[in-house]
Amino acid sequence: MTGFRPSHVLVIACLVCLVMAGGAARAASAGGLRLCGEMPVFHDEFDDLRLSAWQLGGARWITHTPWGGDFGDARFTDPGPGSAFSVHDGILSIAARKDAAGRWTAGLLASADGAGNGFTAMYGYFETRMKLPPGPGTWVGTWLNESAPKDWMLPTVEIDTIEYYGQFTDGFHTTVHVWHGRSSQPDGGAGTIIKVPAHSLVDDFHTYGTLVTPRWITFYLDRKEIWRSPTPPEHRSPFMFLINLALGSGWPIDKTLNPAIMKVDYARVYPAADPAAFARCLVGQAH
Repeated sequence: MTGFRPSHVLVIACLVCLVMAGGAARAASAGGLRLCGEMPVFHDEFDDLRLSAWQLGGARWITHTPWGGDFGDARFTDPGPGSAFSVHDGILSIAARKDAAGRWTAGLLASADGAGNGFTAMYGYFETRMKLPPGPGTWVGTWLNESAPKDWMLPTVEIDTIEYYGQFTDGFHTTVHVWHGRSSQPDGGAGTIIKVPAHSLVDDFHTYGTLVTPRWITFYLDRKEIWRSPTPPEHRSPFMFLINLALGSGWPIDKTLNPAIMKVDYARVYPAADPAAFARCLVGQAH
């Protein structure tokens, strides 16, 4: 999910079916941060909002892509009055809504800014717990993008843990992209569609995870492995963490709910110092 995202659905390499046993259990607080013997190297439990528009400063997230390539059919808001973001009881709400002039607004969070300030990680386990917004026209993503200098011309890698289109409530896209130079669209990588029971992702909270290692990128839903792909050799820079509710991507938004609200319980990153042991442990942590 980038400012150069094409407006058509990606070509899908394969189809994976998944039957879910229900929503992910509410994660415990305090000691519940520990996962498979590790504490997170980055986490936001959304007990407060620490946001900035473009320069991170003392914030935890910025509200635009660091390269300025905001995307979709809704304007990403700055923090402050009228923004897309609010927190209540440890849950972040990101709202897509029309402003007073009838124009759509929505929201994005990025863990690093254009100067390279903020959180990035070369490898590790990245996880969010979310309840997706109902209704057509929404374009939800949690994804990783390499934090490279603006003049960087070598290939870069993007990982879409989940890319969800509100018209299709029975599945989501999971993709590894390779971008070359200033290309307007990715020209490498692989992807799949994960099938789920219709409306299950908007009816309850679920965890969405990606384990990045030097050899493999492995994807999880409710801490159950759903797909994996070899780590591209082009991966040379650390990943920032991004979460967004956008609109459109080529799909109509005339029937989009106003407001359409996604809920985020937490965002966490674990080092996964021993990737094989961490992956085995996750099996026992499945919800």
